[in-house]
Amino acid sequence: MSTTAMSEPRVYLDHAAATPLSARAAVAMTTAHEHFGNPSSLHHEGRAAGQSFADSSARIAAVLGAAPGEILFTGSGSESDALAIMGVARAYRARGKHIVVSAIEHKAVLKSAQLLVQEGFEISFVKPDSVGRIDPAQVLALVRDDTTLVSIMYANNEIGTVEPIADIAALLRARGAKRPLVHTDACQAAGQLPLSVAALGVDLMSINAAKAYGPKGIGALYVRRGVTLMPLIPGEQQQGLRGGTESVALAAGFAAALEEAEGMCTIEVPRLAALRDLLWQEIKKEVPDVVLNGDPANRLANNLHVSVPGIEGESILLMLDEAGIACATGSACNSLDLEPSHVLLAVGGEAALAHGSIRFSLGRANTKDNMHRTAREFGRIVRTLKSFSALTI
Repeated sequence: MSTTAMSEPRVYLDHAAATPLSARAAVAMTTAHEHFGNPSSLHHEGRAAGQSFADSSARIAAVLGAAPGEILFTGSGSESDALAIMGVARAYRARGKHIVVSAIEHKAVLKSAQLLVQEGFEISFVKPDSVGRIDPAQVLALVRDDTTLVSIMYANNEIGTVEPIADIAALLRARGAKRPLVHTDACQAAGQLPLSVAALGVDLMSINAAKAYGPKGIGALYVRRGVTLMPLIPGEQQQGLRGGTESVALAAGFAAALEEAEGMCTIEVPRLAALRDLLWQEIKKEVPDVVLNGDPANRLANNLHVSVPGIEGESILLMLDEAGIACATGSACNSLDLEPSHVLLAVGGEAALAHGSIRFSLGRANTKDNMHRTAREFGRIVRTLKSFSALTI
């Protein structure tokens, strides 16, 4: 272990996985806990809880530029994705059984699509270019008259590339009555990118609180008025689209966190982009053969995804953790089969390079000193690992 790790506080650089709960969200949740009644009950306690839940829905809708009735709360971003993919496909199956998704979607989308294949649906995958960008023209080329849904994520959760969602939606709208519905997974976008559903032109959009300094255990799905969904969890709550007693406190925390993230966006995004660029410059000095993954310009402000040839990402991650720095492996390896990241393979990366990947995702508490320390430790660790490799050759 380095001496720095023993004397300095830890550096958290895994905000793409989870963010700390903001003080504002925590206060909102504490206050909302006073409304302990079941929101479906007709007595005073139930009505108070129901009003609080409705207020949270309206506040989230306002951030998205949507109507309150177009927000559906779920248990996570993954559930929102699954409900959008399977809910739309099953509801519109009489019209067609074909959907289009990108090859670099979150596993919640890809696994939902795989389940639909077992039900007789056909899935077409859009391939990205070498930096992870999806070409709108290629999306349009895959769409058929029986295509009911297109799902392209707003920003990739691994390599950070931002996709041209508005351009894709505009091309599809030009098909008129035969156009498919458009869903985007925007879970990484809150506080980073504009969330106006009208500007994006989407029919459905998934977001979650855990990526925006809100509580874990709650997500939301924007569903444009007029879009039909087949529920995954049957019940009476939320217009019959998601059964189960609503979590008033989680919804309040989500609304407060999303409002806060939106309010900080103009200041925080350029600050994070500058820190990200500083980290990249310093890492490049320490490790000249390091490779940047994703679009070098059109990417999330807080995302830096790199690979080191000949080095396992898991080894770097564990040694960085020992040095007091938390990040994520970019290879997304399964502990049993060690499959490399499907995202890096889809953009044409070699499996060996994909295994040597690390994702740094920055947040509100990070500083320039954090970037210098991280790059310094990263360089030390890579040199150590390369010396071990040299000894085994």
